[in-house]
Amino acid sequence: MTDRSAVDTIRGYFYQFDYSILKVVQLSKLDDSIAVECIEDVDIRTATEVTAVQCKYYSGTEYNHSVIKPAVMLMLTHFKAIRDDGKPVVRYMLCGHYGSGHHKLALPIDVAFLKQHFLTYSEKKVEHRHHEELGLSDADLAEFLSVLEIDINAASFEDQFEQVILELQAAFNCTRFTAEYFYYNNALALMRELSIQPLQADRTITKRTLLERSDTSGVLFNEWFVRKKGERAHFAALRKQYFSDLNQSPFERFFLIEVDPSMFVRSDLKDVLHTLSKKWSKTSRRDGASSFCPYVYVHGLPSEDLVALKKELATEEFGFIDGYDFLGADFNVKSISKPATHNNGIRLKLLNSIADLEATLCAVTKTREVYQFHLGNSYFDPANEAVKHVQIQLRKLTDIKAII
Repeated sequence: MTDRSAVDTIRGYFYQFDYSILKVVQLSKLDDSIAVECIEDVDIRTATEVTAVQCKYYSGTEYNHSVIKPAVMLMLTHFKAIRDDGKPVVRYMLCGHYGSGHHKLALPIDVAFLKQHFLTYSEKKVEHRHHEELGLSDADLAEFLSVLEIDINAASFEDQFEQVILELQAAFNCTRFTAEYFYYNNALALMRELSIQPLQADRTITKRTLLERSDTSGVLFNEWFVRKKGERAHFAALRKQYFSDLNQSPFERFFLIEVDPSMFVRSDLKDVLHTLSKKWSKTSRRDGASSFCPYVYVHGLPSEDLVALKKELATEEFGFIDGYDFLGADFNVKSISKPATHNNGIRLKLLNSIADLEATLCAVTKTREVYQFHLGNSYFDPANEAVKHVQIQLRKLTDIKAII
């Protein structure tokens, strides 16, 4: 597969996921639902009817009848099967975005056009009439057309995405950033999860469920979201939203960093710690009582590596404290929370454990903000609504520098 076709394929996946999210959010009732990859790409189920939708993205393709002919024939086959079984009527929709060729299809189509352009084909020099092989009359085909909708002017990739974000903003009464980075991100993960379930019953979701499961308290960036957004744009948006003006207020900021012991490089972690200290400390003489520096907790770091890290920082005369005042002492919240000033040279406050982190968060009285960088699953919850808690998923430790 060429790079261009690979990109088109990925955009096609996202186009279908976005369409699915859009249709769920637009359902009029909370218990109405959609199902993915069942009759068609998306089945929209309300209390009164089912609409089977095939949704395709062909931005680089010219529209021709042959492009949608296989889908029309499959829909007609399904139409006959459920009618023969006495099952309720299903509505069908073909929804596609094409680069050109829209003039070739004048809607609505009639039975003659349906038979000539969508149901007749040649195979091994033998002409086949799909409707005749199914034993359907013109009256049957007219009935099929009454439940078939074709739209070859569907929204572009970008326009559909904008519509999704606007619908989520309205549903959750939130900003665009929140709609995209909280709710859309989580909805995208849900759709991806649904699409790979082996059982049809597990590929169905109601509007109520999607809204509830998309509404999480943290920020969780899944791999598909980053792949769609692009890593550079993704990091830039995070930086703008969360890390552009941290130095403006003397808050108590806690940076939680997860490392993978199997891939840990001490120099990378030290680089991150120096960056955090440099960007989010104010300890000059003129800062006075408003001086501050960040707290840092490193999750997943073996104790021997933590000790080695502290020894190197001390040797390099990098000023830090960890809340332990002497050998054998217990953790002292008053010690770790002492102000960082020009005189005492404190540039960083290192927390050794989750317990030390929790104790400090409980004891500090200033405005507290927790920025948790995790590699997969969240490992900390402040369980206090007064504490701002931002969760950011990483692929690797060094991503932190690109974000902050």
